[in-house]
Amino acid sequence: MRVQRYGSVIKVKSEKLEQYKKLHATVWPDVLAMIKQCNIRNYTIYHKDNLLFSYFEYIGDDYASDMKKMAADPLTQKWWDVCKPCQEPLESRAVGEWWADMEEIFHCE
Repeated sequence: MRVQRYGSVIKVKSEKLEQYKKLHATVWPDVLAMIKQCNIRNYTIYHKDNLLFSYFEYIGDDYASDMKKMAADPLTQKWWDVCKPCQEPLESRAVGEWWADMEEIFHCE
């Protein structure tokens, strides 16, 4: 099995940080199930200085299809609708991105 690692970053609105933390302390079970169905493992979100950094490992064979599946899920869409008001995308993100993808420059197992 080939594992692909992904990192991304977004700002969190300072006045929404506690709300964002509370949301992620009790992520909806169906959202967690969809993450796993879409071949994502070891999903982690870190916070520092109003930045959120996410890391996950993808173990599937078709990342684009799995991300389309997740994006089409009505409950996941509702989850995103709850989380998005807490977030502020980076101006430097690519067209079509909400979270800005990061380039991996080092990995050690």
